[in-house]
Amino acid sequence: MKHLPRLLAAAVLLAAATGCSGSSLDTGGQTTAGPLTIGLMWPASGPYAAIGKDQAAGWQLYLDTHGGRLGGRTVTTVTADEGANQASALTAAKKLLDADRATVIVGTASADAAAAVATPATAKKVPFIGTGGRPSTLTDISYTWHTSWLSREMGQAVAAHLKNTVDGPVYVIGPDYQGGYDQLGGFTDAFQQAGGELANPGGKTTWTPWPGTTNFLPYLNKVKDSGAKAVYTFYAGTAAVDFVKQYEQSGLTIPLYGAGFLTEGAVLGAQKEAADGVYTVMNYAPNLDNPANRTFAPAYQDKAGAPPNIYSVTGWDAALLLDKAIAAAGDNPTGESINNAIAALGTVDSPRGEWRFGSQHSPNQAYYLRQVRNDGRTQANVVTQTLTTLTN
Repeated sequence: MKHLPRLLAAAVLLAAATGCSGSSLDTGGQTTAGPLTIGLMWPASGPYAAIGKDQAAGWQLYLDTHGGRLGGRTVTTVTADEGANQASALTAAKKLLDADRATVIVGTASADAAAAVATPATAKKVPFIGTGGRPSTLTDISYTWHTSWLSREMGQAVAAHLKNTVDGPVYVIGPDYQGGYDQLGGFTDAFQQAGGELANPGGKTTWTPWPGTTNFLPYLNKVKDSGAKAVYTFYAGTAAVDFVKQYEQSGLTIPLYGAGFLTEGAVLGAQKEAADGVYTVMNYAPNLDNPANRTFAPAYQDKAGAPPNIYSVTGWDAALLLDKAIAAAGDNPTGESINNAIAALGTVDSPRGEWRFGSQHSPNQAYYLRQVRNDGRTQANVVTQTLTTLTN
């Protein structure tokens, strides 16, 4: 976590070495006659700091392998810490928009942060390229694009699988904030529509206070008494580590399923053997066999000293997307012309597989069921099957 500022600062140093200057603002969106200023906003503190580190590493790998240029242009990057809540994210967004006058904003890990950035960025006609969760509450997405997912999609993708494979009711539990509502709402709606039954009292999802809950054992003890045959959950960052470790400590033996963040990235190493056998749904795994991933995965491993994950992929894809869009945005790109170029883009050749934006400005993409198991001598999220391809 403590290395995130260094990763983000590397982009600034790379641009500064080529003699970059700042950008200017006009009524057609933030614009520049020289190098483009891009605002990077990932969590450097709080429960999602490790996620921010991985997102920044994916972004930086793309710049490092493309001469520090996007669309043939030198870029200056400025940074801000998303923090742990919507208020800190809004402060960060205002800093990038008003003080730094960024032409584009890239980043965020949480759905709350995405909501905080989208409105002020849209008001200034500054494209926001989201790399984390997209909440269902956003209504104006004219300048909002995500290289990641819509927050309800993962639960939707795995619901039918649980209905068909779990012989009995499923207990659903997660964090009490918008990201949790969407992630678990996507699952419960699709699961119940398919005829599935929730084991929770009253058939209602159990919510844990966010971000303050670190002791999940009282909640897990209630799962034991519920008659559940499996658990479905959404946690990420430090909460995912605590939940998975305490799930093992509780003595529960029923299968644990979750949105992929439950075992994604650095948290898997911290969970150790407690994560063995856990099933997750995700739109990426390091062992996906496609040409882009065969290049990306070893390059990331060499650079970061760890396998890639979905967070590093969304950071990489944000840079890839802007590389294509800036090249198509004319001689003096503005936020508005870059946004128009993004809208006209076709296929993005991502390490997760080729994808295109749907009507909700998020990828149409495949989702996979994974299980934590040894892949050779390394614990990994191993794909067991393709669940579905979701379009928006």
